[in-house]
Amino acid sequence: MSGSTVAGPTPPSAEASPTEPPHAGRAPALLLAALGIVFGDIGTSPLYALQTVFTIDHGAVRPTQGDVYGVVSLIFWSVTLIVSVKYVGVLMRADNDGEGGVMALAALARRLYAHRTSRAGLLVLLGIVGVSLFYGDSVITPAISVLSAVEGLKVAAPSLGHVVLPVAAVILTTLFAAQRFGTGRVGRLFGPVTALWLLAIAVAGLREVVVHPGVLRGLSPTYSVLFVAAHPFVAFVAMGAIVLAVTGAEALYADMGHFGRQPILRAWFFVVFPALVLNYLGQSALILHQPEAATANPFFLLLPGWSRIPMVVLATAATVIASQAVISGAFSLSRQGMQLGLLPPLTVRQTAEHEGGQIYLPGVNALLFVGVLTVMLTFRSSARLATAYGVSVTGALVVDTLLLLVVARVLWTWPAWKLVLAGVAFGGVEVMFLAANLSKVAHGGWLPLLIATLVLTVMTTWQRGRSIVSANRKAKEGSLTEFVDRLSEQGLTRVPGVAVFPHPGKDTTPLALRANVEHNRVVHENVIIVSASAANVPHVPPEERLTIDDLGYDYDGIQHLSVDFGFSDKPDLPEALRQACAAGALERGVASTDEASYFLSRGAIRRTSAPGMARWRKALFVALAHNAADPAAYFGLPAERTVTMGSDVNL
Repeated sequence: MSGSTVAGPTPPSAEASPTEPPHAGRAPALLLAALGIVFGDIGTSPLYALQTVFTIDHGAVRPTQGDVYGVVSLIFWSVTLIVSVKYVGVLMRADNDGEGGVMALAALARRLYAHRTSRAGLLVLLGIVGVSLFYGDSVITPAISVLSAVEGLKVAAPSLGHVVLPVAAVILTTLFAAQRFGTGRVGRLFGPVTALWLLAIAVAGLREVVVHPGVLRGLSPTYSVLFVAAHPFVAFVAMGAIVLAVTGAEALYADMGHFGRQPILRAWFFVVFPALVLNYLGQSALILHQPEAATANPFFLLLPGWSRIPMVVLATAATVIASQAVISGAFSLSRQGMQLGLLPPLTVRQTAEHEGGQIYLPGVNALLFVGVLTVMLTFRSSARLATAYGVSVTGALVVDTLLLLVVARVLWTWPAWKLVLAGVAFGGVEVMFLAANLSKVAHGGWLPLLIATLVLTVMTTWQRGRSIVSANRKAKEGSLTEFVDRLSEQGLTRVPGVAVFPHPGKDTTPLALRANVEHNRVVHENVIIVSASAANVPHVPPEERLTIDDLGYDYDGIQHLSVDFGFSDKPDLPEALRQACAAGALERGVASTDEASYFLSRGAIRRTSAPGMARWRKALFVALAHNAADPAAYFGLPAERTVTMGSDVNL
């Protein structure tokens, strides 16, 4: 069995580079844009969170005053602690060159522990776990969000209940089919639509709170304590659904690089948080005075009859926006993963000329679509899907807290008491959430764990296999110094032009260069060995990307160029060479590389019985390599001037 690999640059890390920092614009416009991009997921959680609390475990939580006040108190203080304090107040200060998200946080933590290899490796593994859990979230979020919105038809027009599933399937199919066209134009509507949605849910909740103001007592933390003390097991069960109120919290941190901290902070405290609290209070008041609403759909029953169909339409639009944010996040994280060497190169298409962040990955889109549709058709209702939802959310929260404590200890030099306080306050609550959700594994919680396990297996297999193949390839490549010394003795013909050999480093010989000399018996007048490397920061300024290494060879015309990309930068090697020419950085006065020929070192991977990986993991690695994207396209090489040469490499 064989596949193929490329002995090219070590891929830089992930996401896409915005050409202009969006936070350079006006504050109101940024706040509106942040509403649509950042808060779509958490902003739609009232659709299903409270209903799930009162339907979980066959109605263990009762619509009594003590239970209702206890639940709304737990929701309010959970959102306050995890979102307002942890993410907005603390974690958003831990930016990696302005970027946020679990991958950026793991890269920052790894950079802080770069001198301790074992701990740095553990931090990378934590980041991989966090990303794997996000993929589980990416499959469930579109299904549960759109389904919960369309289920409003059952309340507004019960006779239409049978069309809920087909309508949701059509909406999701359209959403995934539209990904190839990009989201730039539609994205301009995200902010206003989300703002209208938040206003609508705030008004709906306020209407009920005004009628029953006593529900405001539920904001007191004493009701949380009394609820837990009086019904510890019921409270534990409820925690498994209460965590749904904080779904999407990681997006506040992950999208910090697009908007900056201040617009997100203002949007959260002045718009989103008040709207969510009012709606949860309104649903709680309704449940107290109409207990049957707890299981019938308290969100839509808050609304007068005439407004329910329009609200279904608005809710569907809001959940499509929430789904789009998660899909776009999956694209960005996939690009980060492959540029960090955790995933094989995949086809990436830019969907906007001037916005680097708008990308489309056909393979990831297809897998997500199949996964989302399968999940929705299997579970068939948002209530059943909610039992599977919390595991990935809580797991991601715990990973972020662990990485936060590392950064706080090393970067912020927090004293031990402060670390313990943060660990107990954040981690204690989140571990409780996680434990409550793990109890639902048999009832659907296995789904995100299965998805995360599959992603984790793929990432660790690719990382390990790539390491083995790279080591074997280096042994086959041999010393570049010795190879060049032999060139000077052979008197080979020098042909005009520039030959570029993408290669991981300057110590060994590119297999394509060795094959070109052995088979064609020629060397180009100018040979440029280009090595791209992954920086532990999102962006590397163009003026700091390039380094020309003096190889010190007597044989004229061979030079080495190092290119550093950040994990939010597009790995465009021809553009890097153009920058080097413009800066006069290349030796021998190479004025242009626009007509250069590119030689990729690529050969078949032969699976052997050598130790290092299990046979099934070797088979998986070979399959992944065989289906990887064309490296020429991945690194932006011109197809008409790219030649592939090399020899087989053992695994």
